[in-house]
Amino acid sequence: MLSETEKVRYDRQIMIKEIGEIGQERLKKSRVVIAGAGGLGSPIAIYLTAAGIGLIRIIDHDMVELSNLNRQILHWEDDIGKNKVDSARIKLQKINSEVKIETYCEKLTEQNVSFLLSGFDAIVDAMDNLATRYIINRFAVENNIPFFHGAVRGFEGRAMTILPGKTACLRCMYRGDIPQEKFPVIGVTPGIIGTIQATEVIKYLIGIDNLLINRLLLFNGLTMQFQEFRVLKNPDCDHCGSISRKE
Repeated sequence: MLSETEKVRYDRQIMIKEIGEIGQERLKKSRVVIAGAGGLGSPIAIYLTAAGIGLIRIIDHDMVELSNLNRQILHWEDDIGKNKVDSARIKLQKINSEVKIETYCEKLTEQNVSFLLSGFDAIVDAMDNLATRYIINRFAVENNIPFFHGAVRGFEGRAMTILPGKTACLRCMYRGDIPQEKFPVIGVTPGIIGTIQATEVIKYLIGIDNLLINRLLLFNGLTMQFQEFRVLKNPDCDHCGSISRKE
């Protein structure tokens, strides 16, 4: 049940017919984990916290650096040298003290992925490298947890929602490994893609259809255009297809 304070706080979104008090109660009961507290993780965490998700876990092993501040809006100049998860938790608790914020200053690996991601209703991809995304994708698929993918580069970004057992997964779309590198990014791009991911999470938790399933949404900030590409489920995908089932 929503308290009277919560009814006031979330009044404007409760007014949305697709949400209402029932939808707001679903958000309150939900548990979401965000992998990454940087450019994508900042807007994702801010808007999910503001929306009233019951519990949010944030995972990131990095410290705040000066070069982060053009895009990682959860972190300020005074936070340079601090763990990103600690910086994020302080800001988010000030945005909404009714949301429980858990943080882990750890690098996601094959060894700890189960400990860090188990028991959640949604996993949000706010990473900056494909190798870790593969680890998360496989775990999400094997444990039937919805996975909300986002990625950015320069003025361009992309987003896709993965429902294990029903849709194409991240591995269906990407082949092989992409070497880790320092890549360009303007802060508005993760702002746009991160809020799209947060929107998808909210819609899923409430039960609103028309998610970005089997669809890759591309954003180009230079031309100010959105494009959409169909993503087909690969029957031989080694994460979600016949190959994975043989293992």
